[in-house]
Amino acid sequence: MNSVDDGSVYSRNIIALAKNPKHFGRMNDPTSAASIKGPCGDEMEFYLVVKDKVIEEAKFYTKGCISTVVCGEITAELVQGKFINDALGISPKQIKERLKELPETHSHCSILSVSVLYKAIADYLLKK
Repeated sequence: MNSVDDGSVYSRNIIALAKNPKHFGRMNDPTSAASIKGPCGDEMEFYLVVKDKVIEEAKFYTKGCISTVVCGEITAELVQGKFINDALGISPKQIKERLKELPETHSHCSILSVSVLYKAIADYLLKK
């Protein structure tokens, strides 16, 4: 994870979330996983543990910017505990609404986090 000391662009809330994401890290034995490299060059990995069609655990990993970290965190937070079909309803707009202070120039990070989530869900569905 990159340094989170750029207070000139990001709010205190965004920086605080980026410094201590609860869902950050790789999984050794996920039910499904996916990785996508965004147009800005940031790459995000997403890991899911699914039991009885419910996402019991969600984690993400990135070496990307602060915006990528917080978008991954909110995406993982939103899907944990949800049925797979409900998780497919998560949208980049929802991520941006939760992160009201996300700089508009970094809104593509919400698309990256949701896209890699969808890819991880597809990985799960294809394994069934």
